[in-house]
Amino acid sequence: MSGPPPQAAPPALRGSLVLVGTPIGNLGDLSPRAVQALEAADLVCCEDTRRTGRLLEHAGVSGARLRRVDEHTEAEAASDVCEMLAAGATVAVVTDAGMPAVTDPGARLVAACAAAGHAVTVVPGPSAGVAALAVSGLPAGRFCFEGFLPRKGRARAERLELIAGERRTTVLYESPRRLRSCLEDLAGACGPLRRAVVAREITKLHEEVVRGSLAELCEWSQAPVKGEVVIVIEGASVAGPEATDDQLRAEVQALVSGGASRRDAAASAAAAHGVSRRRAYKLAIEGQAPTPG
Repeated sequence: MSGPPPQAAPPALRGSLVLVGTPIGNLGDLSPRAVQALEAADLVCCEDTRRTGRLLEHAGVSGARLRRVDEHTEAEAASDVCEMLAAGATVAVVTDAGMPAVTDPGARLVAACAAAGHAVTVVPGPSAGVAALAVSGLPAGRFCFEGFLPRKGRARAERLELIAGERRTTVLYESPRRLRSCLEDLAGACGPLRRAVVAREITKLHEEVVRGSLAELCEWSQAPVKGEVVIVIEGASVAGPEATDDQLRAEVQALVSGGASRRDAAASAAAAHGVSRRRAYKLAIEGQAPTPG
């Protein structure tokens, strides 16, 4: 007499990691789908539990379990999150503002969960970089996102050199405390005449978009600036035939006569023609173009 038919094994539980974009300033930008994802999550990983708690309260989401996951705790949290996903849980990831994993915590969680074979999905939301690019008026069909520059040293100098030669529009993030020095470094690398835009407090009450040359923006930034800042920089001109020494010398002298310092004039001419700043500055010295004043 045969026994009962063998029972099929229960299907494996499958959880998912959900990256949820959050407002960059205006709480009205939280999407209905983002609210649904946060309501459905068994755990919400966030940079700051108090700040995320206020966001959830605004969205009408109650009873959410929160865990702080920042740059210092993300690696440790990744293994715990993977265990939860293996048990069938849904884990949402948010940051204080914008999209997780883009200059914010989240990339390690995504890498660990994807490597373990778990589903990773995304609920898109506002992006300060893309918003600033859109309102900048600079070419936006192709662009380069650099995030935050290295603070100092050779790494910073090398990154500035790359930006100076980049033909696509470049988007940077910067602290308001370091905005002035950043603009000055960019003017030195790209030349003071390169067009750029500073967008601050995007989507907030005091949103401001300032357009001009890097020299003009350096002047504007002399006064204290508050709020989150995005810098959008025009790409380098497509290099034509290499300029001769006489052409470079004449261009530097014209810029100096117009009020630029010899160093800034050399940097601008070098960036415009795709030659080294050292060569342009040497020609500026040889040309003995008198500095006004």
